[in-house]
Amino acid sequence: MHSKIVGGSTAKRVMHCPGSVALVQQMPPQPSSSYADEGTLLHDVMASVLNNDMPPDVFLGKRYGEAELTEELIDIKILPALAALDEISTKMEYEVETVVNFGDLLPGVFGSADLIGRDGDRALIVDWKFGSGVIVTAEENEQLMFYAAAARRTAAWAFEGVTEVELVIVQPPEVRRWVTTLARLDRFEAELVAAVAAASRPDAPLASGEHCRWCAAKPLCPLQTGAVDRALREVVSTMPVERIAGYLAQADMIEEWIKDLRSLAFQLLMEGQQVPGYKLVPKRATRQWCKDEGEVAAALKALGVEPFEQKIVSPAAAEKLLKKAKKELPADMVVAVSSGDTLAPDSDPRPASQQMSRLKAALDKVQ
Repeated sequence: MHSKIVGGSTAKRVMHCPGSVALVQQMPPQPSSSYADEGTLLHDVMASVLNNDMPPDVFLGKRYGEAELTEELIDIKILPALAALDEISTKMEYEVETVVNFGDLLPGVFGSADLIGRDGDRALIVDWKFGSGVIVTAEENEQLMFYAAAARRTAAWAFEGVTEVELVIVQPPEVRRWVTTLARLDRFEAELVAAVAAASRPDAPLASGEHCRWCAAKPLCPLQTGAVDRALREVVSTMPVERIAGYLAQADMIEEWIKDLRSLAFQLLMEGQQVPGYKLVPKRATRQWCKDEGEVAAALKALGVEPFEQKIVSPAAAEKLLKKAKKELPADMVVAVSSGDTLAPDSDPRPASQQMSRLKAALDKVQ
């Protein structure tokens, strides 16, 4: 939960791109997704477990939208998140799902902090990140600093007399921590106030960057559409490598823009609005059995056809089955084989692949 002006999850975008606020307000309400539903469900379960001191299993089958709490989600998300609290502090006092705000400094600006805690002379802000697609760091994290700065004004019990503030991201199975100062929160607060003021101006500045990833207004943003137009005008085969590198840095942003544009068009058509030149059509039809599975199997057997296929489970599926039986998969039965190379920036932590020619030369020497 956060305000329409700026909240924890939008703080980074608004501070880097104040003009995005007006653009987002022009967009229709964004539909939920299965990933968002699962994240909300897991946040709700964590709050219920911590507030009521109840085991997670009690909430098996709990639903939110398209998501349902399963044993697997408890094992890989909830239990590691709970264990992380002991890793963070065994003496911490805390409260969960606390609405925090900036009072008269920024009227109408608020958000909901997953966990506010205190351990001695240290205040803590903990945020659950249950998605596994994007690694979230704690250092200089605008969302956590937003919650910390707001909590400092509305949850005095956690901040009075403290000398430092720890910001923590719990993204099962990882825990990422960063200790900062009250002075850093003061600077953040001043930067946030300036960004909100800038966002209210008709000429609020726009800026592209990493913060664009989660911006709902990408289909309307002139910086995004300009990047696409420039890319379309280029002749790739004659492009200098330096320019290729520059465009690759924008590729993810452009792909996200295209994805959001298609999503917006689909949403408008689903609501009965017209998108000139486009319409909704049924997806490709696939044939399905229209009778009971047992009846179909009996009929196929009578025709001399074996109705069932046998296929060995994958290593990942085997590990899940063995985990329930409290057994481990023998390490010598599995090998990790790459399906090939993929493009990645230099900042990617994985080591660079050898070129095939170099690999072949090395193998020739061995032989």
